[in-house]
Amino acid sequence: MIRLFVSADLAQGVALALDHGQSHYLTSVMRRDVGDEVLAFNGRDGEWRTAIEVAGKRGVILRPLVLERPQAFGPDVDLIVALVKRSRIETIVEKAAELGARRVRLAITERTNAERTRVERLSAIAAEAAEQTGRLDVPEIIEPVKLGKLIDGWEASRRLLFCDEAGDARPVLDALAGAASAPWAILIGPEGGFSPAERERLRNLPYATPASLGPRILRADTAAISALTLWQAAQGDWRGLEVS
Repeated sequence: MIRLFVSADLAQGVALALDHGQSHYLTSVMRRDVGDEVLAFNGRDGEWRTAIEVAGKRGVILRPLVLERPQAFGPDVDLIVALVKRSRIETIVEKAAELGARRVRLAITERTNAERTRVERLSAIAAEAAEQTGRLDVPEIIEPVKLGKLIDGWEASRRLLFCDEAGDARPVLDALAGAASAPWAILIGPEGGFSPAERERLRNLPYATPASLGPRILRADTAAISALTLWQAAQGDWRGLEVS
């Protein structure tokens, strides 16, 4: 069944008008019509089975019928990534949503080559990925800030997995072994790596855990996917999964 992320509140029987883009997608692309059912979620009210009540030139109206799944959230992990070129940052956001990141924070480092991005576009990509994966929330995409400012405002309870490309840190799974459960963030640097001053500051942070992603130098998108995958296996909602 088609899943749609909507911004409006969801409640039984309360009509929901879709925007032009979603209306066009349902009627013109997916060829859905009155009476067809759609799953809708907004990140607050769970996932609802709805029926198309109106499908006309002015748009589509859904009628929520029954709550299929109550609201739930995955582990509290942020992905912090230095801005890179558009195609790679879009891939990072898409995969971060698929892999369960709660937020994607965009950072500007000393060696960042790109300082602008379309956060609205990235948010749409995150929503599409959430629709596809079955998660009940959409990761928040946070406007770019300088890395120093981000560290200055750090919440003390959140651990930081600092992916250090210098090669002298422990492997990620070793670094995370036995780590206490807590909110986490994963930091991925720019294509040119962190500057010596940034690296020294990061390594001296009391809440930071330096870790290596292996013997090869990875591009930012590969590093982000690898780090999130390993973190989910060690600390996230992949732990305890049984193979039947």
